[in-house]
Amino acid sequence: MKRPKLKKASKRMTCHKRYKIQKKVREHHRKLRKEAKKRGRKKPRKDPGVPNSAPFKEALLREAELRKQRLEELKQQQKLDRQKEQEKKRKLEINPGVKPSNLEPVKEEFGHGRAKDKPKSGKQNPKKLYCQELKKVIEASDVVLEVLDARDPLGCRCPQVEEAIIQDGQKKLVLVLNKSDLVPKENLENWLNYLKKELPTVVFRASTNKDKGKIIKHLKVRKRAPFKSEVCVGKDSLWKLLRGFQEACGKAIQVGVIGFPNVGKSSIINNLKQERICNVGISMGLTRCMHVVPLDKQITVLDSPSLIVSPLNSASALALRSPASIEVVKPVEAASAILAQADARQVVLKFTVPDFKNPVEFLTSLAQRRGLHRKGGSPNLEGAAKLMWSEWTGASLGYYCHPPTSWTPSPHFNEGILTNVKQDLNLEELEKNNAHSIRTIRGPRLASSILFQSSGLTNGIIEEKDVPEELPKQKEKQQEEGENYSDLDSDQESVEAAAGEKSLDMSGAEEAWEALPEESQADEFAHSYISDKMTEEEDDAYDFSTDYV
Repeated sequence: MKRPKLKKASKRMTCHKRYKIQKKVREHHRKLRKEAKKRGRKKPRKDPGVPNSAPFKEALLREAELRKQRLEELKQQQKLDRQKEQEKKRKLEINPGVKPSNLEPVKEEFGHGRAKDKPKSGKQNPKKLYCQELKKVIEASDVVLEVLDARDPLGCRCPQVEEAIIQDGQKKLVLVLNKSDLVPKENLENWLNYLKKELPTVVFRASTNKDKGKIIKHLKVRKRAPFKSEVCVGKDSLWKLLRGFQEACGKAIQVGVIGFPNVGKSSIINNLKQERICNVGISMGLTRCMHVVPLDKQITVLDSPSLIVSPLNSASALALRSPASIEVVKPVEAASAILAQADARQVVLKFTVPDFKNPVEFLTSLAQRRGLHRKGGSPNLEGAAKLMWSEWTGASLGYYCHPPTSWTPSPHFNEGILTNVKQDLNLEELEKNNAHSIRTIRGPRLASSILFQSSGLTNGIIEEKDVPEELPKQKEKQQEEGENYSDLDSDQESVEAAAGEKSLDMSGAEEAWEALPEESQADEFAHSYISDKMTEEEDDAYDFSTDYV
């Protein structure tokens, strides 16, 4: 039976009624806005980060990045432990009659590669582990790049490591003058002429753009952004030098990168690879184990941990070259050691403080200038010392050292060793490329830089037996930090299991929102705002229409 056609009720109404409904809706919205204004409606604000005017900005960023790095390492270690446990259970299921004690060798063999060599945390001095990793890099390398800070090249050289490299007679040692844009051109040319008499030297300036090369997270799809290196200087000359040596050898080569903390070892590898493949940051000593980075089929780069500074060095060398110097040496003592070897007049002009007679007077003026005060209004000398130390060891303050007036070969070098080191390397082409790099770099003026008196070669430690034992207080502190990091990591994993992936500082939704470009964020916000408004108006219109119908 055919159903009769039923006409839908018409929505037409008189203009008087429609205008009256719209008027009521406007009055209702006006009332809601007034009430919200009285309540003080709070909108969610995006975290602006650490402001530039904060006195301890670099120290805070350093601490946050180091903490994040430790969390990642702990998470990776726990992941490897879980994999080993699963392998152990799998072996037990396959061979139920085998006792767990017989599976110990299998468990050790499973974690091959870097996981096998990764030591247990909290049971061994980390400095001894650094020595082990450094030996691995030196033994596996055909060419070793010793990275030097152009502001103090002589202070970044370690005679013990150089002697260990050349004693084999088969390895090449090349010096890389990084951060060459922080010294005047005249000083850079003088250092290049001094160093190239002894070893092949490459002028380099790593790219400092931190936003290029980061991994972008967007809706569970990870894309590696291209690492543009237009601002990198010296990459082509280093590439040509390594390529020429590889062709002369006729085989694939491995290139080790060594140096003291915060000289830019990982940054050089990232610029050669044109990707952010190694962890870099303002914190010192981020690299803790050997990292293999293949540049192409014939050249492989080995990133290494930083060199360990001997405690027998001067106070200024400990303050500038040790990653834990601010903990081992008191901040005021470290700042005083640095000021003792810097030109006082140029320091006054650089930090815009009045003349001072002693380091305490300088730190007092700096604390007052930067607004560092304790309770009661007294200047915070320790905070000013940490601020001064962080700026001096960072990558923004320009200072320079004069090379020695007369060149004398190092005691661990002789004519035969120097000839062997320079063999199979195209030094003529390297000299032309260095001249081009110096013309390209825009260094600071001589008057705007601080003259620093270098303390000479810095002694290092490469043998585990020479590493000094830690104090009981330092051990307790490290154990407490390790427990805190493990607790944080376990809490983080529980949150991830319950609510999905979540980072240390923000949720996954906020990460996806921040990963979106600004235009898409604006579009999505406008879309949600308009949809909310439309639903509110429709509800209000419906309420009033039901009253009048």
